[in-house]
Amino acid sequence: MTMLAQTLGRCVLLLCLFNPGTVTALQVGEAMPAFTLPGLGHGKILRSGYFQGKVLYLDFWASWCGPCRVSLPAMNALYREFNAEGFEVVAVNVDKDRAEAHRFLKQHPVSYYVVADDGSLPRRFGVKGMPTAYLIDRSGTVRRVHEGFRPGDDKRLRKQIRQLLNEPSGAISQ
Repeated sequence: MTMLAQTLGRCVLLLCLFNPGTVTALQVGEAMPAFTLPGLGHGKILRSGYFQGKVLYLDFWASWCGPCRVSLPAMNALYREFNAEGFEVVAVNVDKDRAEAHRFLKQHPVSYYVVADDGSLPRRFGVKGMPTAYLIDRSGTVRRVHEGFRPGDDKRLRKQIRQLLNEPSGAISQ
C-alpha cells in the first residue's frame, strides 16, 4: 500500500512539474511581455511598444469583479494626475460578454485605454484573480504586482507611481 501511494505521489509530482500548461506568474524584475490588443468599443489596435519610455499600470479586470468598481475610478484619478508626466493606464477586460464590459464602463467611465482580451494575455502574465495589475517602469520592467484593491491602495500606488516617474530610465530599486 505504501509503495502504491509513493508511486502515485511521484506521478502526480512529475505531472505538475512537467505540465506544459503550467504558467508561472510574472514576477517583479521581469520584462513585460509584448502584446497587441483591440480597443474595447473603438476597435483601435493597441501595442505594448507604444508605452516604451513611460510608466505603465496594466490592470486586468472584469465587470463581475467587485473591487474593480473601486479600482477603475481610483486609477482614473491617478491617470489624470500623472498622465502629463509620462504615466499611462491600460485596463485589460477579460469578460466573455463584451456587452457586460460596456455596461460597466457606462457606470464607471475612465479616460485611459481599455482593451479587450480573450484570456490569453492574463494567462501569459499568470493572473490568478481580479483585479490584478502590474506597475511597469520606463524600461518595461515589472516593478510591482498588485492583486485585489482595498481602501488606501490608491495612496500607496500614488507614492509608487511618483517614485517611478522620478527615476531615470533603466533604474531599478526593489
